[in-house]
Amino acid sequence: MDLANHWKTIVETLQDGVIVVDPMGQIVALNPAAEQITGYAADELIGQSCRILDCSGCKIIGRGPGSEWCGLYAEGGVKAKRCTITNKAHRTVTVVKNAAVLHDADGNMIGAVETLKDMSDVVRRQEEIMALRKSLHLEEGFHGILGASPVMQRLYELIDNVALTQAPVLITGESGTGKELVARAIHDAGPRRDKPFIKVNCAALNENLLESELFGHARGAFTGADRSRIGRFEAAHGGTIFLDEIGDIPLATQVKLLRVLAEKEIERVGEHTPIQVDVRIVSATNRNLEHLIATERFRQDLFFRINVFPLECPALRDRAEDIPLIVQNFIRHNAVKTGKRIGGLTPRALQALARYAWPGNVRELRNAVEYAFVLCPRGSIDVPHLPPKVLDTGGQAPSCPSSTPSTDSEREKLINLLRQTGGNQSEVARLLGVSRVTVWKRIKKYGIDLRREVQG
Repeated sequence: MDLANHWKTIVETLQDGVIVVDPMGQIVALNPAAEQITGYAADELIGQSCRILDCSGCKIIGRGPGSEWCGLYAEGGVKAKRCTITNKAHRTVTVVKNAAVLHDADGNMIGAVETLKDMSDVVRRQEEIMALRKSLHLEEGFHGILGASPVMQRLYELIDNVALTQAPVLITGESGTGKELVARAIHDAGPRRDKPFIKVNCAALNENLLESELFGHARGAFTGADRSRIGRFEAAHGGTIFLDEIGDIPLATQVKLLRVLAEKEIERVGEHTPIQVDVRIVSATNRNLEHLIATERFRQDLFFRINVFPLECPALRDRAEDIPLIVQNFIRHNAVKTGKRIGGLTPRALQALARYAWPGNVRELRNAVEYAFVLCPRGSIDVPHLPPKVLDTGGQAPSCPSSTPSTDSEREKLINLLRQTGGNQSEVARLLGVSRVTVWKRIKKYGIDLRREVQG
C-alpha cells in the first residue's frame, strides 16, 4: 500500500500546526491544527506574508527570496526553538517551532515547512506553579525576610523589580524593621549576587575614620596609618555597598560621597590619584532625611542621588498578622541553639504578643522570644514566660489572627497540583521547591480534604 499518496490526510490529522511558505515567505498551505493555534482560517492566511504571525523566533531580512528573505533559508532549518506568535485575537501564544527548507528534485529551493507545538497550557501551568511556589516560600522566608502579609508581599515585589536595575535605593523604616535584610535581598536577587556585598555603619565611626573606611588611605596619611589600606568602595567593586544609617554622615563626608556617586571614582585619604569603582549603592536610615535637609544637616543634592528608588520597611505593628509566623521561626532557631523542647506558644501568649505595639519591631520580638526561652523549661511558651514590658498593654497594637488568610486561587492551585501528582505531597514539594512539611501545612491551613477533593 502506497502511503505516500495520503500525506495530506496525515498532515491534517497531526496535533501540531503545519505551515508551508514559499521562498518569499508567503503562506501557501496550513493544516487544521495551525488554524486552531493561530486563530485564522486557512483562507485568511494563504497568500499572506508569514510576518502576519509576528514570530519572535524569525530573523526577517526581506530583501529578496530564499536566504535574502529570512534566516531560516540561510541556516537550513530550526530545531525545537521556543518562541511566541501573535494570533488573530492579538494574543501571544507560546510555541515550540521546528522548520526545514524544501527543495525540488533538481535541488532548487522551493519553500519551507514549519511545525508549531502549542505550549500555552504548559506555560500557564508553569506560571501557576511559580506563583504557588512564591506563596509557599513566604512561610520559609524571602531572602531571610519573614512575613506573608499583603504589605510584605508588596515589598518583595518591589525588591524583585529594583534588584534587576542599577538604580540607587534608599531604604527607610524604624529601627529593627530589617533594613539590612532588605539591602541584602536586593543584592542577592540582582545580577551582582556573586560579587561582594559590603556594609558600612555610618553612625559607628567619627568623620576621619569614616572617610578612611569608605575610601581607604595611603601610608602616612594620618597618625597610625603605617600602611596603605583600601576602603569599602574598592572592596565592593563590581558588587554592592550598603551605607547603613546614612543620615548620620557628617556634611564634609557627604560632599566627598556625592562626588564619588557622580564621577564613580574615589581618592584614598592622603592620595590624589583617582580610582575607578563600579558599585551598586544601597542606603538606609531610620531618620527623616527631609527634616535633616530643612535643618541643613543633610545635603539635598546627595538625597536626590541616593533616593532614586525609595523602599520603606513596614513597622511590625502594621503587619501584626505576621507575628505568629515570625515567632515560630524564632522558636525553631532557639530550640536548635538551646536544645530545649519548646514547640510553640499558648493562645494566651500569642494574644499578649498581638496586643503589644513593638516599638523595637522584629528585633524586639526576637529578644522577647529569647527571654521566654530562658524562663520556659519545655512545652509551650505561656504568658508568665514573656517579658514584663510586653505584658504592659499601655500601647496596644491590633490583634493578629493565628494564621494568614488564604485566597481561593491559592487553594485551587494547590489542589490542581495535588491532582496532577496523584496526591503525592513529596512530588508537589519537589515541583514547588519547598519542603514537604510546608506543603502539608498548607493542606491543613486551607482545609483540603485529600480523599474527597484530590482523590475523588
